[in-house]
Amino acid sequence: MARIVITQFDYDRLQRLLAKKYPLDDFDRALLAELEKGDIVAPDAVPGDVITMNSEVRFSENSGKPLTYWVVFPEDADLAANKLSVLSPVGCALLGYKVGDTVEVATPSGSQTLRVEEIIHQPEREGNFDL
Repeated sequence: MARIVITQFDYDRLQRLLAKKYPLDDFDRALLAELEKGDIVAPDAVPGDVITMNSEVRFSENSGKPLTYWVVFPEDADLAANKLSVLSPVGCALLGYKVGDTVEVATPSGSQTLRVEEIIHQPEREGNFDL
């Protein structure tokens, strides 16, 4: 099982988000599993090549087609603006992985292999530790 990196701030906020939901669906349980296998670090200690909350990431899917999305909290999700909820299959799968990693994700349209190509924007890298 791959180890991912999660900032303490993101971990705490996501745990609070999930604690408010009942019952948990499969995607919520997948996020909990991701959080449990994470290495929790201080926001100022997260490497700049790791996908954190509110990061903009370019990744490719099975076909090799590049996609660019933001990984955001559910209230900020907007597919028309390329903002994926962390509670979506792809958003959950990307969180905590770094440039060069490949991630398997089950989506409603079938299994996908995603490859993280670039972190275009990461708040912590920019000095924003509490977004």
